[in-house]
Amino acid sequence: MYECKARGLFRKDRLTPLPGDKVGFSVINTDEGEGFIEYIHPRKCQLVRPAVANVDQLAIVISVKDPRPDFLFLDKLIVIAQKENISPFICINKSDLDIETEYVRIMKMYKNAGFPVIAMSSKTGAGIESLRENLAGKITVLAGQSGVGKSTILNRIIGSWVMETGNVSERIKRGRHTTRHAELFQLSFGGYVADTPGFSSLELIEIEAEELQYFYPEFSRYIGKCRFSSCNHVGEPGCSVKRDVDKGSVDQGRYLRYIELFNLLKQKKTF
Repeated sequence: MYECKARGLFRKDRLTPLPGDKVGFSVINTDEGEGFIEYIHPRKCQLVRPAVANVDQLAIVISVKDPRPDFLFLDKLIVIAQKENISPFICINKSDLDIETEYVRIMKMYKNAGFPVIAMSSKTGAGIESLRENLAGKITVLAGQSGVGKSTILNRIIGSWVMETGNVSERIKRGRHTTRHAELFQLSFGGYVADTPGFSSLELIEIEAEELQYFYPEFSRYIGKCRFSSCNHVGEPGCSVKRDVDKGSVDQGRYLRYIELFNLLKQKKTF
């Protein structure tokens, strides 16, 4: 293993090496394991916040409680991942605290929408093996609200203490950020996983409001089949999506959040 510095030429090209980059490097000190990064291979994708390249999938972690799931935040992350051609899947953590089996309803909501879902408990270890299977051989970013247990999950996956874990504030039921930088960890069973400082700023500046529907797989069978071919599914007459929301075939919560995100994008606001 070598610790490498980037050549100055990258600054001229305004290019910064990122976790996940595939690079070519030269060795300057074999005994000390030192070298220089000479070039960076073309990236298949890149996230800005957090700054990670060549990600295969986004593992979005939510918790059943403490803190309660922020579904709007979850849907934003799902959209961002798909926009970057990154496959999202959802981990529902703290199932051991869920005496009302709320996670079953959440699993149904997102599985019906077309996304893989894993119910787990970083405390008891339930679901950890399923998560390992999903991570094997891929570069994965863990993302989600603070306090949902991302760092604890990472410690479980790797089998040793690698990340500081934070407590959840009793007053506001939110976690305290413990991760301050993006870092890739190699997995013994193949692949890499990155814990991140969190998506503190979410921007979909390259997504038009009219494009949003294409990031909702549960809408795909209706596109082009509404009364109006330009239907955005936000209240137009003869909308097939709205009809099936009323029937219960499309989840109402997901649909209402879609409308909220659509309106934010229409106003060109950050969300």
